[in-house]
Amino acid sequence: MTSSDIGPLVLDVLAGVGILLAGIGIMLGMRALATTLARVNTTLDRVDQQVDNLSQPVTATLTHVDGIANTADQTLARLSGVVQSLEDVAGSVSQTANLTKNALSPAIVNAGATLTGITTGLRRLVTGKNGSDTSSQE
Repeated sequence: MTSSDIGPLVLDVLAGVGILLAGIGIMLGMRALATTLARVNTTLDRVDQQVDNLSQPVTATLTHVDGIANTADQTLARLSGVVQSLEDVAGSVSQTANLTKNALSPAIVNAGATLTGITTGLRRLVTGKNGSDTSSQE
């Protein structure tokens, strides 16, 4: 080997050593990343376990709330029917009151006229007058 051949050989060796060092650095970085990801995986497993522990009470609570909401919907539906029935009853009572008023008004007028006639007749019998003379006798 000549001195002119050693230069490129040294460059090749140095390049190889540089690439080896870069590979070792990348390997150490990936190992640290693997350790970090293993810790994250453990933490996520714990979070999953806690979520599983909470899911049953939350599901039971949501089921209970859903039952309450369904009961409220059924109650509102029943109340709607009751309100409709009350409106129908109020309408019927109003019609009955109108019919009663229409039926009794002429009877009351007739009874008043009858009482007036009876009073006039009794006055004629008692006073002996025909009712046209309203002055008193002394």
